[in-house]
Amino acid sequence: MAGKSSVAAIYFAILGIVTTAFGIADILVTAGASEFAYGILEISGDLFRGGWGGVIVLFAGLFYLSGIRNFDDIHQFSKVVMGSILIWIMAGCDIFAMITESIPGGEDGPWFNTLDGFIGTYAPPYAPAVLLLPFSLVVVYYIRKRKQEI
Repeated sequence: MAGKSSVAAIYFAILGIVTTAFGIADILVTAGASEFAYGILEISGDLFRGGWGGVIVLFAGLFYLSGIRNFDDIHQFSKVVMGSILIWIMAGCDIFAMITESIPGGEDGPWFNTLDGFIGTYAPPYAPAVLLLPFSLVVVYYIRKRKQEI
């Protein structure tokens, strides 16, 4: 049991460090009143997504990092779960924004977007929470595993 929980603690420690870095980057880019894009990563400079979203992603990383100390304890494990839930909320908002931006056409174009324009909206770059989403889903495995042990 100790070996598997140490692997989980290391995994969530790395995820916590990356998540905290993304949160700080969100806040810094917003404070600079600019946008940042590199490869598949795009950090928005608006106050809502960049500022408040950055604070939420930062706290998700801090929840991950504070929950890894005694990973087998339910109270510490719940911090890791809360970190994942915060990522899911932000990623859900970002994905919903992507969907709603893909439906209407451009300013001078038709009312609805073309098929190429619709599909092109889902191409990279993505917000940090969307990039963290698949890695945060690992916590579901540990929730199910903990439920089976009870």
